[in-house]
Amino acid sequence: MPRIEYDTVDQMVRGRAGESTTAVLFEDEQYTWAEHVELSAARAALARSICGDGRTHIGYLLDNIPELSFWLGAGAVSGIPLVGINPTRQGAELARDITHTRCGLIVTESRSVGLLDGLDLGIDRDRILVVDTPEFAERVRAFEGAELPDAPVAADALALLIFTSGTSGAPKAVITSQGRWARTGRVISMTQSLTASDVGYMAMPMFHSNALFAGWSPMVYAGGALAMRRKFSASGFLPDVRRYGATFFNYVGKPLTYILATSAADDDRDHPLRCVFGNEAAERDIFRFSDRFGVPVTDNYGSTESGAGVQRQPDQPKGALGRAAEGTVVLDPETLEEKPPAVFDENGRLLNPEACIGEIVNKAIGEGFEGYYNNDEANEQRMRHGWYWTGDLGYRDTAGWFYFAGRDFEWLRVDGENFSAAPIEMIVGRFHGVILSGVYAVPDEEVGDQVMIAVQMHSLDAFEPAAFDAFLAAQPDLGTKWSPRYVRVTTELPITQTSKVLKRQLRGERWECGEPVYWRPTKNAPLQLMVPADREAVRAAFATRDRLGELDKV
Repeated sequence: MPRIEYDTVDQMVRGRAGESTTAVLFEDEQYTWAEHVELSAARAALARSICGDGRTHIGYLLDNIPELSFWLGAGAVSGIPLVGINPTRQGAELARDITHTRCGLIVTESRSVGLLDGLDLGIDRDRILVVDTPEFAERVRAFEGAELPDAPVAADALALLIFTSGTSGAPKAVITSQGRWARTGRVISMTQSLTASDVGYMAMPMFHSNALFAGWSPMVYAGGALAMRRKFSASGFLPDVRRYGATFFNYVGKPLTYILATSAADDDRDHPLRCVFGNEAAERDIFRFSDRFGVPVTDNYGSTESGAGVQRQPDQPKGALGRAAEGTVVLDPETLEEKPPAVFDENGRLLNPEACIGEIVNKAIGEGFEGYYNNDEANEQRMRHGWYWTGDLGYRDTAGWFYFAGRDFEWLRVDGENFSAAPIEMIVGRFHGVILSGVYAVPDEEVGDQVMIAVQMHSLDAFEPAAFDAFLAAQPDLGTKWSPRYVRVTTELPITQTSKVLKRQLRGERWECGEPVYWRPTKNAPLQLMVPADREAVRAAFATRDRLGELDKV
């Protein structure tokens, strides 16, 4: 039976009306698609009864529970845009996100509603719906049996406002139309060969684009089931996959890393999972995951903005992202000239990073990027000279393969040499016992930067500085300036809910943290544990640098 080419998510949800197949699995709950559409229609009618004043965006502050899926359906069929609210943003930052996106209705639950206490959100309390209370049940009961709205929603209608991760500053609300949301779901569903018999495991936070684009939308398009988990758990991953019969899993960031950090077992391949799709996994983890669990992993480069993409290929060289469509290039942001190809030595070490690394730019933007909501400055920064600037550093080899070199704010300058964090992280990830790492710049006592690395280990005493030094010395692709001056050891790196390392926080804490930090007192010295007297000496050195800097201004 040929698939219907839905142009909007509104059409996708309406197309499931009356279907008796499973739509949602959650703990001991189960819903059919017929029930899902009916429940979404009731919530759409409730939302329309509340949002009749033009302030019509619905903010949702929910874990991955069935109610969230019903509200996604409600927004799709009603044409009322949805705003995913990040629960890690609190206080004034959370209030800013809600008011910035003009939320006239907020849907939350008892475990999260306290985050809203005391905030000036510009709405009355009766516009905050708490879905696990008798009051909510009573309000939605009045709309049971409501018909789906008569008027179809246009493909160019605003469907979602999705906040960027905010790892480098205040998050921006990315505009997503009904058409783009449907298109990404259709493409991923077809490339992963999803059908109504598939079960998608939904463990990524659903205020983020990955869960909405690569998880929820593809499964709605296919008519498969959504197996929902409140929050991702590495130890709960395989038991859940087996319990729900999950055949598809989407991820963003480092979930594969955390799953691989669990103890291996003889029955790791005893599961129904047949395909995994996501982005931003470490290359070594893609292959390790596929080998351990016997399932193919498709990891593509992309972003919430959908302004540029790079697709992995079976024959790509080690370390490469893949190939991009015509018009995607690596540019010098100052000269606007294309960067020359990368040059490697016989060991695969990049020989010309300063020359070849630039920003990945899409000159043929097409219909991908739809803009940031209420943020002209960010739109102008992203779209310069009529091109889409990703904010990501990269380089290409002579064969046209793209390589990732970090974010534009992850550029370091040590002893006059510029380089990015990503290649160092790839190397550090090979060291035995490292679960996750983050490389970032900290100030040098005199001028420029020094390299600092934070490594996550199973235990603090699992890190052996002498062994780490010996490991670094043996890496042929480690640049001469890349060896860290400081190494912070932790059992838990600060991360976003999408498993991205919060380098902004790490940079701010530097070596002034409550965890072990190893350092090199002088250049090329072996790593040694930083003691209070060492920290005092560094503080004194920076005080001298600051005083000299002030004198230079006079």
